[in-house]
Formats: sequence, structure tokens, C-alpha cells
Amino acid sequence: MFGKTGKQYAGFISNQVENLLGDHLSKKGNKTSIETPTEKLGQVTGKRKALFIGINYYGQKGELRGCINDVKNIRAFLEANYPIDEMMVLTDDQTNDPSKMPTRANILKGFRWLRQGASPGDALVLHYSGHGGSQKDTDGDEEDGMDETLCPVDYSKNGVIVDDEVHAVLVKGLPEGVRLTAIMDCCHSESMLDLPYCYNVNGDLEIVEMNKAKGISKLVATGVRYVLDGNKKAAMTSLTQGFKSLMEGDKTGNAAARQKTIDTRSTVADVISFSGCKDSQTSADASIDGQATGAMTYALIRSLKERKQVEYTDLLISMRQILDGKYTQVPMMSAGRKLDMTTMFSF
Repeated sequence: MFGKTGKQYAGFISNQVENLLGDHLSKKGNKTSIETPTEKLGQVTGKRKALFIGINYYGQKGELRGCINDVKNIRAFLEANYPIDEMMVLTDDQTNDPSKMPTRANILKGFRWLRQGASPGDALVLHYSGHGGSQKDTDGDEEDGMDETLCPVDYSKNGVIVDDEVHAVLVKGLPEGVRLTAIMDCCHSESMLDLPYCYNVNGDLEIVEMNKAKGISKLVATGVRYVLDGNKKAAMTSLTQGFKSLMEGDKTGNAAARQKTIDTRSTVADVISFSGCKDSQTSADASIDGQATGAMTYALIRSLKERKQVEYTDLLISMRQILDGKYTQVPMMSAGRKLDMTTMFSF
């Protein structure tokens, strides 16, 4: 979600990375293996809670137009189709109530509120529309050396929220039988919840050289952040040095790191994330039917309105088809365990 100039340069960086990644994988002869998951989703029989977060960053660098509209649209859709017992809305147009501003502290408080008291049969919904990015990992738990980040309205003063913290506060320890559906309409959002399993449109798990591919793609996020700060030279330097570092690290192998990710990020709860794009992509702040909106949120709502009963995988296909040819982003779906996604979608 960037202005025209930044977005154009971000696209250039993205193309450079994709070319480097393609050359590397083809030279190594890497192949994608497929695994068909069979674990069933639990039934939603309890209460439904929802947390909506929309940030337009009024008066800040990189101001957006459609994020608060995203919240209004997804909230209206949910209220019309699903009974919501409790909800919290954090948007930066609520300046008269500091407790409803999407600050770093309030977002983390919202995560804790969403999961508080969750028990088997409950359904939790998170919708986030705003900026996403990445930064250098500081605690050594990322094989690629980078963390994804959410950008609260006060991120320039109080910092971002890294994916490790999102997982620890919101996801980790959710009880078996609880369903959490996250909709992350932001840039570089594929692994924002740090979930270990990524799905293709057939409902199969795609198992590739994940850490290496993920690491290369995340260089784009860092480059884009430099572009936003007006430093294009730093963006290309980061890309070049980061790629070299990843290629040198390739000698050690990643099997143990992949297994560690599965061991530490898998869940017993049904945690499912729809993200606006791959880690290497930006997510469009679009104008559709005369309204500013996030392209991914629009595609999700339109798909669900057109098909009242739809499997998870068919929903992913529909969202991609709606955006295909209009936007470069590719919506993604991931989960905390090997769930069978050929079942009917439900919040």
C-alpha cells in the first residue's frame, strides 16, 4: 500500500528478487513436494468474537485511504451473515477516544482480549488493514534473518509489532477446538502469524525450500521500507548484500530449521490466515466502485457474497481470480496445523 513512485520502485525491487530467486532455485534443482492434509476443522458451536483494525495513518508518511473502509465493509458483512457476540474496533479516525486508536499498546491489548476465555467451539476473527513490513531479526529465531511486522498508528514513536509477538500473544497456546480466522490485508503478509503450513489452490500443502525462498523474498520488504524513507540506494544495497548472505548460508542446509519452525509454530487450535499477498509483494490500496478499499478485503467479501457455500480452497481460487490481471498481489492461505481445507468455509 504505497504511493505511485514508491510502488513503482518496489515493483522493480520485487522483479530483481524474483529473478535472483528463480536463478538460484533452478541451479539447485529444487522441487516442490506435495502433501495432502487430512486433519478436520472443529465445529463452531460457541461464541464468536471479532477484532477489527484499520489504519489510514492520517498526516503521516505513507498515508493510506482504504483501510478504515475495509473495516466498515468486513464488519458489515460479518454482522449480516454471522452472529457476533463481542467485537472490538480499532481505527485511527476515533481520535476522541484514545482506547479505540490502533496504537501498539491497544493492538496488543486487542489480541489478548480476542483470545481471553476462548474455549472449544468458539470462533475468533481478526481483520487487519494497514501497513506491513519487515525488519532484521534480533533474537535469532528466524533462519532468514528477518521478521515481518505490523505497523501501528504510533509505530514511529513506539515501534512495530513483529510476527514473533503476534504469534506469542495471539496464537500460541490457543486451546484445541478453538477456531481463529485472520484476514491480514497488508504488505508482506504471507507469514505474519508465523504459521508453518502454506496451502496451494488444490488444498495441498506446498513444501519447498521455505527458509531460503522466504528469506530472499523478505529482502523486498526491507527495500520497500527504505524506499518509503526516500533512500533508494540503501534499498538496492540491502537487496544485494542480503542475497549474498543468504546464498552463503545455503551451504549449511535448512532441514533442522524447517523442523524447528514446525515444532515451535504448530498449533492444536484451528488457526487459519488469509493474507493479502506473498512476503515478497505489496498489497494494493485500491479504488473500486468509487470507494477506497484494500484489494484483498474487497476480493474476500465479493467472493463470499457470490458463493454462500464455498470450500476454503475455492475461496482462495476466487479471490485470486478477482485480482488476477488487475493487481500483482497473490492472496495466500496458511494454517497452524495440517488442516483439510476442502471443507466449507466459515468464520
